[in-house]
Amino acid sequence: MALTTRRATVEPKDIRDLIELISRSNFSSFELEHEGVRIKLVKESPAAQTPAAVVVELPRPEVAASGVSTIDAEPSLAGSPPDDAESGLIEVASPIVGTFFRSPSPDAASFVEVGGRVSKGQVICIVEAMKVMNEIESEHDAEVVEVVVANGQPVEFGEVLLRLRPMS
Repeated sequence: MALTTRRATVEPKDIRDLIELISRSNFSSFELEHEGVRIKLVKESPAAQTPAAVVVELPRPEVAASGVSTIDAEPSLAGSPPDDAESGLIEVASPIVGTFFRSPSPDAASFVEVGGRVSKGQVICIVEAMKVMNEIESEHDAEVVEVVVANGQPVEFGEVLLRLRPMS
């Protein structure tokens, strides 16, 4: 974890690593305090549809002697990495650590096929995490160019799942 003495900072990768570690463990909550930085992770019950809550507390320069400020942060499920400018393709990344599925059940047809078209808001795959099936929707009207991950394979946060070509 990257921490400095003048103003404490926390790298997003370190928070993602902690979230992954807690999600795979039997812990229901975890707290870490180091040099004025406090991180608290709370694992929701399997019935909950939201990712684990993350609270990061950093000292403010103007209140460092008297206390800490609180920043509530939750991993975003809506974001996707920037478009690949050279090829014009959009990379759909996994918003969480889990298992990638191309269809809603083993005997059902895949949500998408290479060469097929998808509409904005259409479910294009599922990432299962802690027995919760998280539907991933297309953020664009597009053509499916590549399915990067094999069905049933584990995926990491930010790992590219599909590549889409936006429709003009």
